[in-house]
Amino acid sequence: MIQRQINRMRQQLTTYHRSQDVTDLLTEDLLAADQQVDIMKRVAHLVGKRLTSCMQGPASSDMDKRLKKLALMSLSLAMADCMKEIESESSLRRTLEMGCCVEGSLAQALAEYEMNMERDVLQPLNKLSEEDLPTILKHRKQLQKLLTDWNNARTRLLQAQKNMSASPGGGSAVTPPKLEGLKEEEEELRRRLDQSKDDYLSDLYQFSSKEPEYENYFIRFLELQADYHKKSLGHLTEALGELRDTLKDSGQVTVKQSPADVYGVPLTTHLSRFGCEIAVPISACVKILLMYGMHEEGLFRLAAGASVLKKLKARLAAGASDLSEFMSELHAVAGALKSYLRELPEPLMTSELYSDWMKAASIKEAEKRQESYREVLQKLPAENYNNLRYLIKFLAKLAEQQEVNKMTPSNIAIVLGPNLLWAQSEGDTSVIDIASASPILVVNVVEGLISCATDVFPGGKMDLIAVCMHAVALLLVHYVRECMSAA
Repeated sequence: MIQRQINRMRQQLTTYHRSQDVTDLLTEDLLAADQQVDIMKRVAHLVGKRLTSCMQGPASSDMDKRLKKLALMSLSLAMADCMKEIESESSLRRTLEMGCCVEGSLAQALAEYEMNMERDVLQPLNKLSEEDLPTILKHRKQLQKLLTDWNNARTRLLQAQKNMSASPGGGSAVTPPKLEGLKEEEEELRRRLDQSKDDYLSDLYQFSSKEPEYENYFIRFLELQADYHKKSLGHLTEALGELRDTLKDSGQVTVKQSPADVYGVPLTTHLSRFGCEIAVPISACVKILLMYGMHEEGLFRLAAGASVLKKLKARLAAGASDLSEFMSELHAVAGALKSYLRELPEPLMTSELYSDWMKAASIKEAEKRQESYREVLQKLPAENYNNLRYLIKFLAKLAEQQEVNKMTPSNIAIVLGPNLLWAQSEGDTSVIDIASASPILVVNVVEGLISCATDVFPGGKMDLIAVCMHAVALLLVHYVRECMSAA
């Protein structure tokens, strides 16, 4: 487009002495061509300014000075300082060491990227906006001024010639010497105008020929940016792979854990993430309660302190299985277990089998009711069945001490039943119809399972024995620690 404007302007300038409207025509095309120059100057200035603000290191400095000013390098040095205070064999030290190295590599890659961008993009853009294009615009102003001066001189010359023609007898104020002077002035301005025209056209042609070069500045910027991110990703990927391999070789398992990985997630998801058969809150709480809580009065019925319960849930959420520090907060342990069961998205006994449980609880004859319970239990997913069996056998063991702890199968079912089974009423009219009777029936179901745990859960005797043995082992360890502390 700009090439066509330059060619048209050149033709007009070549024939300006034959045109009465040359000033208007020339000015129009000059403005059209100058708009392209102005646009490019603005683009180069604004983009260069924004790119400079994106740089994290100081401009026009060497590699060492840039690195010292980068936040990534400061982070690497901070990690290096922290490592000095950690034991050499600690896994945390190895992790920090890897982090220190990779952050240093990222800083190096960033410094190289910024130096290349400054050399290949910023400096050419600054030269374009501050030197090259202003020179073109300066020549354009000079051309416009000469065009105006020549037009005024030409007007004066034409007017003088007209006056002399109108007064052939010599009555005109214009003398031949004066007319000759006007002609010389007009010719001199025309010569200078030709020279200025050639200079300006040369500038515009050169500008037009370099448009692909200007485009390459922005292409080069994107190439540098892509290469920088590629290198950074490579450093991070390599470091993470090496770190995972190191932890794997040392026998450590890296599991992304947060409270959401334990509380409030599906049972199968939790078991898969922690690689266990019994959910961590269930197994950990049962172990500590077997050790210290069997004679605790009102277990699961009396509320614990909110702060202690919050701390305990956070420990469980991190995958902790040893809760010996909470042996004096048994109601908090029971509360954490009850909270886990209630926060499951799907009840441990499943909403899908809610109607089946209600029908089984409605059977009056004891033997048929137990048989119906066994049939419903067989419909449970394996994960739910294993965890329910583990929990019910513990609750049956707790109920054996009811004379001391005051927790009969009925009392346990009243406080825990609603946390083990509830209705999923959406779109299920049969569940809504029995809603009024459901609380009592849920308690009856859980009470029945606790009272006849041995009958409805055949086999699996060793699981609770193993728990008891583990509890005794923890108790012995705790006793030895107390003795050593006292010594």
